[in-house]
Order: sequence, then C-alpha cells, then structure tokens
Amino acid sequence: MSRVGKKPIEVPAGVTVTVGDENVVTVKGPKGELTRTFNTDITIQQEDNIITLVRPSESKEHRTIHGTTRALLANMVHGVSEGFERALELVGVGYRAQLQGKKLILNVGYSHPVEFTPEEGLDIEVPANTRVVVKGIDKERVGALASNIREVRPPEPYKGKGIRYEGERVRRKEGKTGK
Repeated sequence: MSRVGKKPIEVPAGVTVTVGDENVVTVKGPKGELTRTFNTDITIQQEDNIITLVRPSESKEHRTIHGTTRALLANMVHGVSEGFERALELVGVGYRAQLQGKKLILNVGYSHPVEFTPEEGLDIEVPANTRVVVKGIDKERVGALASNIREVRPPEPYKGKGIRYEGERVRRKEGKTGK
C-alpha cells in the first residue's frame, strides 16, 4: 500500500474542493483557483475537511498513480491557501538581476541581458540584485520557471559562478594546476 496515497489531505478553512464528473477537481482558495483532471480509476472521497483517495486494486498501474494523485491534489490545496515560492541566487562578479515592470532582466556575463516575462499567475520578485524569488499557486509552473531561469547560466564546478537555487550546494573541482 502506498504510504503517500493512504495519507489523508486536510483542507484548511477558506479552501473549497469540488470533485466533478470524470474526476475533474477544482480547488478554490484565498490565493486563486486551480483545476485538474485526475485518472478516473482513483476514487476521491471528501468528508467534511478531509479528502481520502482509494484505489480499486493492487495492480501496478493503480499503485503508481495512487501516491502521485494524492501528492498533486495536496499541492493544489497548499498552493491556493499558502502558495509556493522558489528562490534563486546569482553568484559571480557583475552578475545581477533587476525588475522592469513585470519583466526580469538578468546580466550574467553574456554580451546581452537575458529577459524573462512570467506567464499569468506567476510573480517574480528581486529583493536584492543577486536574489530572485519566483512565486505562484501552481507548484509545477513555479518550479518550471525557476528551472528556466537557472538554465540561463547553471553553476559551474570550478569557480561556482552561475545561477543556483537558494541553499544548493555546488560540487567544486580542482583546477588543472591542483594536485
């Protein structure tokens, strides 16, 4: 039995979860609204403020989607109530970020600045010129935008320069002169 799938989801006050036909789940909260279609084999049961997921059999397919469905639904509930954020650090001499309106502009050692315009529902903040914070209610989209920003200049192993997630440890290598 999936440990993640068995765990019930507690719905906080102010959040409403609606399960429609074909397992279309809509979650509304103070930060926004998310809708997702889940596999129809998994049964989503809601009693008061607790949601449980039940799979019909112990087949490999049902076991694989049980925990995933529960995790996705729990992320939707967490997103509309508290939201998600992913912080990035710019490490390197002259590396900096700035915000022009909603557009993020990165100067990371290229001949031209790199620009990012976040899609609807995502916010970018620059509290310091070497720190970027991506915020939103959808965990997948927040992570994808943070990953795209990091891809502009991933951290390199010799000097550690580049864009990294906050708290990420970069494995360093010795240069060719080191013994």
